[in-house]
Amino acid sequence: MSARTVTACVLIIGNEILSGRTQDTNLNHITLTLGAWGIQVREARVIPDVPGVIIDTVNEVRERFDYVFTTGGIGPTHDDITADCIADAFGVKLVVNAEIAERIQRRPAPPDVMAARMRMARIPEGATLIDNLTGGPQGFRMENVFVMAGIPSVMQSMLSSLEGRLEGGAIVRNRAVTAHLGESTIADALRAIQSRYPAVDLGSYPFFRADRYGTTLVMRGTDESDLDRMLAEVCAAITACGAEPEDIQRG
Repeated sequence: MSARTVTACVLIIGNEILSGRTQDTNLNHITLTLGAWGIQVREARVIPDVPGVIIDTVNEVRERFDYVFTTGGIGPTHDDITADCIADAFGVKLVVNAEIAERIQRRPAPPDVMAARMRMARIPEGATLIDNLTGGPQGFRMENVFVMAGIPSVMQSMLSSLEGRLEGGAIVRNRAVTAHLGESTIADALRAIQSRYPAVDLGSYPFFRADRYGTTLVMRGTDESDLDRMLAEVCAAITACGAEPEDIQRG
């Protein structure tokens, strides 16, 4: 594990997500998993099944981030075009992977069904496979781009197989405290505290529960001492505003 910051971008590919027909649940799992490995997700996008958009986006983000993780579009149907687009993005051709093809052909099927399944055996030339113990679509890696399925259980299997194989950086830790204060009441104090700890992210998340307004203040950073000092200052600011710090959490 490196002390440097290791970053990632997640691309969620699929018209069904943008239409609202399907609700994405993959981003949360990916972000939490990568965070535990010392990889910080700095950006996530939902993009359509449009070749030009996929190709341009992949080429943009693979230059800006250490890792790129995509979900969706590697199944057997006509609109599963992610593998084609990744090949185009890297300027290589699609090839039939013998290992995937042999696995697919173990399951007898009518010719038309088999032809559709064999689409999933095509990966960009030079790509390496991502293990998938669930069967179904096969993920692959092309340099720093990891292409995974959109089905949550399959994606999770693929992602878990990468544990220990990726370089991670400093792990982000957090502190949190809740106060029954309106955000505007404590805003000036938070601004001053944030300015003293530029390497720590201080977020304010308001809520309304049991007919009371309040806010949860979350601090995220890699330096435990900075986090503890900031937490102490935030708690002092809450007290100075006439409220009590509640539900203090460290993680």
